[in-house]
Amino acid sequence: MENKAHALAAGIFVAGVLALLVALAVWLTRDGGERHLYELTTAGTLSGLQEQAAVRYRGVPVGKVESIGLDPKVRGNVLVRIAVDEGTPLTRSTFATVGSVGVTGLGFIQLDDEATGSELLPPNDISPPRIPLRPGLIDKLIKQSETILSQMEKASTGLNNLLSPENQAAMTGAVQQIGEAAGSINRLTKSIEPTVASLPGLSKQTGEALVSLRSAADDVSATADKLSQTADRINAKGGPLDKVAEGSAALASTIQTFGAATLPKLGDVAEETTRTMRQLRRTVNAVDDNPQSLIFGNGAPQPGPGEPGFSASGVSP
Repeated sequence: MENKAHALAAGIFVAGVLALLVALAVWLTRDGGERHLYELTTAGTLSGLQEQAAVRYRGVPVGKVESIGLDPKVRGNVLVRIAVDEGTPLTRSTFATVGSVGVTGLGFIQLDDEATGSELLPPNDISPPRIPLRPGLIDKLIKQSETILSQMEKASTGLNNLLSPENQAAMTGAVQQIGEAAGSINRLTKSIEPTVASLPGLSKQTGEALVSLRSAADDVSATADKLSQTADRINAKGGPLDKVAEGSAALASTIQTFGAATLPKLGDVAEETTRTMRQLRRTVNAVDDNPQSLIFGNGAPQPGPGEPGFSASGVSP
């Protein structure tokens, strides 16, 4: 009897645990409210997406995937039917993508909206409205994988060509030439070390020359200042140039007065002197011809031809 009582207690305990598990499963899988059906269609490949997968609107869980199958309306397309909680702001510009959860690779539906303020998409469970399903990141990577592989193949081919024996020999020669150039530079550095050592003395001499040039420039500047002051004094009012200008003006006035008054008088004096000299010359000539005229006078003039007493010999009768 005691064994039967223990078996009965154990059976009751197991039944209670099973009932609790069923209740927990029902509670976990219960719907939180009314949901509406929407359809997603795509010509791409859905990877990692299964029924009962989560549906999120901008990261917020709003539903689940009801079914996945072929699209009866568009041949070759995949049709995904989702159930979304009532009140989710789906609009005519809403679109869907397939996302991936962590490292597990399990897919989920991500809903997003291109614009704000678009017209709401009215639900219709009999003929569910369709939302465009765009390629997700994984699909884009799959499509770009061929291009990436092709580029990697080209890069590998180029690397193989670069590492060919001919190119390796050329690179070895280039490295040797660089080494020789480095040795030449080292020798050149050693050869110019004496010149570099003499640079401080040359720099000192250059500094002294610069000081001398600066002193000469100062002297020239001082001389220029003095010349400028002298020029200012010469050009000043009442200075030498001004006095020379005044003397020149007075001289010009004197010359003008001399030309206007004195020169005409000198001309008259010269003309009178010329007449006097002519008369004096005639007098001297007459005295030379008849010296006795100084004692006896000139006398009567001799008759000319045709006059009484004219003699061709010039002697009076």
